[in-house]
Amino acid sequence: VQLQASGGGLVQAGGSLRLSCVASGFTLEYYTSGWFRQAPGKEREAVSCISARGGRTAYADSFKGRFTISRDASKNTMSLQMDSLNSADTAVYYCALVEGHCSDYINNPDIWLGSVGQGTQVTVSS
Repeated sequence: VQLQASGGGLVQAGGSLRLSCVASGFTLEYYTSGWFRQAPGKEREAVSCISARGGRTAYADSFKGRFTISRDASKNTMSLQMDSLNSADTAVYYCALVEGHCSDYINNPDIWLGSVGQGTQVTVSS
């Protein structure tokens, strides 16, 4: 089981980035999966989640209306479209498998995290 996130970078406030997560060794759509982020000195923060098969999505309040999670079964990938970025969004973003329901994960990612991929740095300049 391997997850690899990419697509991070430096962007100005108000800009957009699209993160991708490639899954290897398993079929991603069979698993609930999500994104979280961690900034230096701060706790892990759940961003978004997409349920297995049906693809129901969930977002932490801070990201509703700005971020969009999606999955492409043909490419075995998951993406996170991030719009209206601000400096508070600066962090390392990780994709991960979720061992539970999306609602549980959004409320407490530390308990419900499964396999985690390498992160990708997102830096938003003000």
